[in-house]
Amino acid sequence: MTSFTEENYLKIIYKLSAETDNEISTNAVAELTQTKAASVTDMLRKLSEKQLVSYQKYQGVRLTEKGEKVALMVIRKHRLWEVFLVNKLGFNWDEVHEIAEELEHINSDELVQRLDEFLGFPQCDPHGDPIPNRHGLMPELGYKNLSEITVNQQVVMMGVAQHSTNFLQYLAKIGLNLGAKIKIIEINDFDKSLTIKIGVKKECFLSNEVAKNVLVKAIKMD
Repeated sequence: MTSFTEENYLKIIYKLSAETDNEISTNAVAELTQTKAASVTDMLRKLSEKQLVSYQKYQGVRLTEKGEKVALMVIRKHRLWEVFLVNKLGFNWDEVHEIAEELEHINSDELVQRLDEFLGFPQCDPHGDPIPNRHGLMPELGYKNLSEITVNQQVVMMGVAQHSTNFLQYLAKIGLNLGAKIKIIEINDFDKSLTIKIGVKKECFLSNEVAKNVLVKAIKMD
C-alpha cells in the first residue's frame, strides 16, 4: 500500500521522466514538490526500499516497473475524475485539477473500472491529456504544438500542455476550447506570434508562448 505522499512523488517522477532520458535529480523533484532536498532524499530512500524507484545518492532517481505502474494508475484516476467533474457535474476545465488531486487517491479498483465504463471509456481528459487504460498503457496521440503549424494550415484543438488556471481561463475567454477549428492566417517573423482564425469568423492574435502550449492535429481544409 502506498500513501498519498508516496503516490504524489511517483507521479511527479513519472512526469519528469517523460521530459528526459536522464536520471531525475533530487533538486528537480524538490522543486515540483516544493519540499527541501533533504526531505526528498528521505522519501526517495523509502520508495527505493519498497522497490518503487531506483535511487542512488548524487546519481538521481528512476521509477522501477512497479513504481511506473503505480504512477500510471494514479494518473488514470486523476484524469477519469476530471472527465467526470466536467462532463457530468458541469465544472469548468480550470476548476477540476485540485479536486481530482484529492479523488485520485481513492484506493478502489472496482470504483475506477465502473467510473471508466460509466464515462464511456474516454481516451482523453478535459485538457486533452491521454488516459492510461486499466492495464497502464498510455495512448499515443501524436498531437503537435500550434507553434509548429504553417500558414493556411487548418487544425483542430485537441489539448493543452499548460494547465494553470490563468492559462485555461485565457483560452476559454478567447474561444479556444477543445474541438475548436483553427486556421493560421499569419506568422510574425520577428517573434513567431500568430494571427489565427477560430471557427468561421473570429480572428485572434496569439503569442508564441501561448501557441507552444496549445496541442492540435491537422484536418482537411473546408
